[in-house]
Amino acid sequence: MNIGVLVKPVPDPEQYNSITIDPETKRLNRSGVPTIVNPSDKCAVEAALKLKEKFGGKIVIFTMAPPDGREKLMEVLAMGADEAVLVSDREFGGADTLATSYTLVKAVEKKSAESESFDLILSGNESADGATGHVPAQVGEMLGFNHLSAIVQIVAEGEGRPDSLTVFQKIENGKNEFEIKLPAVIGVTRDINKPRYTSAMGVIKAKKKPFDTYDCEALSPDKSRIGIEGSPTKAGAIFTPDTGRKSEELSGSPEEIAEELVKRIKAIGVTINSGGGCRE
Repeated sequence: MNIGVLVKPVPDPEQYNSITIDPETKRLNRSGVPTIVNPSDKCAVEAALKLKEKFGGKIVIFTMAPPDGREKLMEVLAMGADEAVLVSDREFGGADTLATSYTLVKAVEKKSAESESFDLILSGNESADGATGHVPAQVGEMLGFNHLSAIVQIVAEGEGRPDSLTVFQKIENGKNEFEIKLPAVIGVTRDINKPRYTSAMGVIKAKKKPFDTYDCEALSPDKSRIGIEGSPTKAGAIFTPDTGRKSEELSGSPEEIAEELVKRIKAIGVTINSGGGCRE
């Protein structure tokens, strides 16, 4: 059973206060901000590993990221994935979810042509930074695969490559149960499992596993569908709101300050009742 897993390096949540937005390009400035593997994507990797343990096959990890995304792919390889593909080129920069999905699909198609086709594509349901939940469905539509999102459980019965999977989708008051025929794209939530930790031996083995880098030339995409040009989602005006407040220091005795405060409160239309409370 051949499984592709889409992962994304996202800014470390503990460093969100360091992220800024360029008002000209309207893109995030992530320079110097450490990244982690998107948490729900790690759950997708764990789900893939469990299916591989049952049915065999291989797991290929895909990510679209700057060159330093290699570090995060090595982390996922150390978990037990077999191969990794880094999709990286400045021409892919500034992509919204639609352009990102298209680029990842081109990478999946290229990898399929080089070796074997994929029975299943897994990904986190959404990223920690964008949280749109668009990518699993968009990738499924572009590949022509069946697809479902918000999956919290995957059940695979029998021996050998399965023709379908039983999956459970989280809804507000419970779960929906589906049988989804393969090939398919499935977006999983963090409720599906707890990802395993990497081991020292896993880190050592990761260094010897196949690792490909696809740039724009390698994928030969329709350039009108990648990067900023291929992104129909456009940011509007971006500005930093002024959150400061006017302040003034009152002097005098406590009684005089209290009297002045009451006068100013009444001046803006707030009345003070005999019980000491205020109302407009």
